[in-house]
Amino acid sequence: MTSANPGELPCSLAGLPAAAERHLELAGLAYTQDSLAEKHLGEAMRIAPGHLAVQVGYYRYLFYKGRLQDALAQLDVCMGNAAAQCGLPEDWRKAQPQDAEFGSYDSLWARFYLFALKAHGYIRMRLGDLEGGSAAITKAMQLDPTDKVGAKILLEVVERRGRDDDD
Repeated sequence: MTSANPGELPCSLAGLPAAAERHLELAGLAYTQDSLAEKHLGEAMRIAPGHLAVQVGYYRYLFYKGRLQDALAQLDVCMGNAAAQCGLPEDWRKAQPQDAEFGSYDSLWARFYLFALKAHGYIRMRLGDLEGGSAAITKAMQLDPTDKVGAKILLEVVERRGRDDDD
């Protein structure tokens, strides 16, 4: 299970109150109407502020609207949630491979953390912070040496930049 698109983070609706789920659905339906979509996202956040589906829904909205700085801030909330669930350090730079079962498909939070770290690196790169983005991708690869989340390709893009395909 990999996610080629950094905007797509895996999450579960388990435990999400029906009212919050409905607001997420309405936000999706109102995607082209920013104020209405954000109103529904705000309601979902009010009802279930700590639920990962709500946090990721808000992140995805920001990401696909091209509001990358806001998306990065929301992604950091998601990563903090995942870190707390896995018992990982708050600072992703301090996470170590032995800190969680990153390679296990059964460890939803650890795998989510990897996807979020990959997305963090991607957004930093898109914002022009190639060094910070590369550091996040390198950390994701350190935590996931078999590259189950497909982070390596992003690092390869950075390494190839400025070179023609014929080089």
